[in-house]
Amino acid sequence: MTSNVQLHTITEANEGQRLDNFLLGHLKGVPKSMIYRIIRKGEVRVNKGRAKPERKLVLGDIVRIPPVREAEGKVPVKASSGLRQLLTDSILYEDKALMVVNKPSGLAVHGGSGISLGLIESLRQMVPENSFLELVHRLDRDTSGCVLVAKKRSMLVYLQDLFRGEKKIDKRYMALVKGRWPNRGKVVDAPLQKNELQSGERVVRVSLEGKASKTEFEVVQRFEESTLIEARPITGRTHQIRVHALHKGHPLVGDEKYGDEDFNRQMKSAGSKRLFLHAASLSFPLPEGAGRLQVKAPLPSELQTVLNNLE
Repeated sequence: MTSNVQLHTITEANEGQRLDNFLLGHLKGVPKSMIYRIIRKGEVRVNKGRAKPERKLVLGDIVRIPPVREAEGKVPVKASSGLRQLLTDSILYEDKALMVVNKPSGLAVHGGSGISLGLIESLRQMVPENSFLELVHRLDRDTSGCVLVAKKRSMLVYLQDLFRGEKKIDKRYMALVKGRWPNRGKVVDAPLQKNELQSGERVVRVSLEGKASKTEFEVVQRFEESTLIEARPITGRTHQIRVHALHKGHPLVGDEKYGDEDFNRQMKSAGSKRLFLHAASLSFPLPEGAGRLQVKAPLPSELQTVLNNLE
């Protein structure tokens, strides 16, 4: 399918974005190589002039996008009415610049790698009038809880900058782990290295060659053979809480990648059906001294059932 010539006037939503990233967002299904080719050949124009891929767009710029052939045979997957309603009910906070969603377990934050529809694609379908909706950070597919979504590029840049600094965004997770977590085990400071197996699966390990990684832990409630803990990741590495808990000798309940298979089977009798990891709260300063936002996501009913049964 070939598109027609498009003229886009840059609004606040895309102010400050690189030209190549702007085009990648607007030309879904068009190969990246083709996008760079039409920029290089001068077919893409900004204010009627040629532009380089790294050019930062400013408010009021007019971008001309030439006709391009989009990938055929890929019919966009539509979010079901049930999923739309679930996500509508899962919005914990929303203003003009950002949204906090209580992501359900089992839903990826974005499509890709065999997943045709994720959280962000579903939200974009629900609010097509929003020309800008971007994930600020990620949660593993099986993890539930708070996810930040920016509705303006300025907010995306602001929040991503906060995430780069230690302790600027306070994230708290609830996790159920095997065994008795020690009272003194309040900090795990162990570097993590991400490896990819031949199958393409990502596995993270504690390694001296890895990136600095730090998580603070607090005991919330003890059970006979398990402990409910609050985890606060200071850094934001892939699978950080899961691997740091394992490193401490206390794998998460329901963790099929890093967990204890026998213990996971045992916990099914208590109603355990998924990874027991929930992003329970987010807290951070709003821009321009507008105070501090704190959002909490209640523990999902399927996880609360496990705790009730253990009691």
